[in-house]
Amino acid sequence: MASLSVHPDRLEIHLTRTERTLALRRDSIVVQRESIRSVIITEDPWIWLRGIRSLGSIIPLIVAAGTWKFHGGKDFVSIKRHRPAVVIDLVDEEFARVILTSQHAADFIDSLKLPAPPTDPTT
Repeated sequence: MASLSVHPDRLEIHLTRTERTLALRRDSIVVQRESIRSVIITEDPWIWLRGIRSLGSIIPLIVAAGTWKFHGGKDFVSIKRHRPAVVIDLVDEEFARVILTSQHAADFIDSLKLPAPPTDPTT
């Protein structure tokens, strides 16, 4: 499974060697945090696929990895079986959506939350 690294300014998605091979992709995916519009956890990532496979591999309901093109752009997918996944909606990035199977989806979402700004007790 892909490993997710959350930094103050960006999210890095490091694919395993198998995922890179199946997706026909050499590099990790780097997304600026301000480009993340929403993140959700889904129990069935297959219903989130849209468009047609452009570059990558699919064995229906077993594994899907690569780029899916749709009328409004393209998505990156790396999902396996019916495992929980994160769906990351993006703006102004290479992909409009990233869908990844993850055992640590809830921890990932928690790590994306920004700390609340300090409150001013004088106001």
